[in-house]
Amino acid sequence: MNTDTFTDYRDHSLLRKAGIDALTNSLGAVGMASFIRQFDKGSGDYTAEREKTLAGVTMDEVIAEIKLREQAK
Repeated sequence: MNTDTFTDYRDHSLLRKAGIDALTNSLGAVGMASFIRQFDKGSGDYTAEREKTLAGVTMDEVIAEIKLREQAK
């Protein structure tokens, strides 16, 4: 951390730049970009998609699938 300069962290653009600079210095440009990609907001409605995907799936089916996967290990 650079203690020679003061950054007003209430200014979001300055905070963002300081964070990107710190990540780049620590991880390099490629590492910084990979790290930032982990925080993509994504798109769609996760709850609605999950309800659609799991519609009609019973707890017994879930448990049976877990047991099958454990046996396959």
